[in-house]
Amino acid sequence: MMTFDYNSTRPKLILAEYGRNVQNMVDYICSLPTKEERNKYAQVVIDMMGVLNPHLRDVADFKHKLWDHLHIISDFKIDVDSPYPIPDRAEIHHKPQLLSYPQHRIRFKHYGYTVERMIEKAVAMPSADNRHKMAISIANFMKMAYVTWNKDFVQDDHIIQDLAELSGNVLLLPADTVLTKLDFKTPPPGNRSKGTAAPAHQKNNNNTNNNRKQNSGRKTFTQKKGSFKR
Repeated sequence: MMTFDYNSTRPKLILAEYGRNVQNMVDYICSLPTKEERNKYAQVVIDMMGVLNPHLRDVADFKHKLWDHLHIISDFKIDVDSPYPIPDRAEIHHKPQLLSYPQHRIRFKHYGYTVERMIEKAVAMPSADNRHKMAISIANFMKMAYVTWNKDFVQDDHIIQDLAELSGNVLLLPADTVLTKLDFKTPPPGNRSKGTAAPAHQKNNNNTNNNRKQNSGRKTFTQKKGSFKR
């Protein structure tokens, strides 16, 4: 019965970029009885690894990188006289730290959490003049965020009221404050993207102009009656 050697049945490659042959050679070096032989063959494998991955030559100390890879491929079992310190297994195979998922409760989600942070900074300002300037900037930003979600017209007094509510009635702007005017103009249907076709009336005008140019270059010949004699 014929047996096949599949990659799925072979041991897992530790560093796949060096291939199966390099890993087999490293395993063979680990089985050699004397350190002198292991050092001799390890240097040969290091040179071969440098040839297989020439991009490592761009690294500042690529020889150090190759020796680290040699220890990693051997699963830190190779016993050779390395010119560099042996890398620590824990530093190479360390698990990434888990990122904490933000658990902020946003009061007005259409303004976002950043607006609440800016309001906290503005409220903590000791100068009333700076608080007023910051309040105007925050109100303009709130208006822009509001219009992003709702393209309809928004009243400035509505933004001013929300700012006062979020700041605990600390950032109070006059009712006649005029915020930055935001205009969102929707482009015509035929000009929304480069790949869209031109409108029908534009196609007709282009065809008419092309026909006129072609006809202007042609010579017209007229034939008068009686001009031919028998």
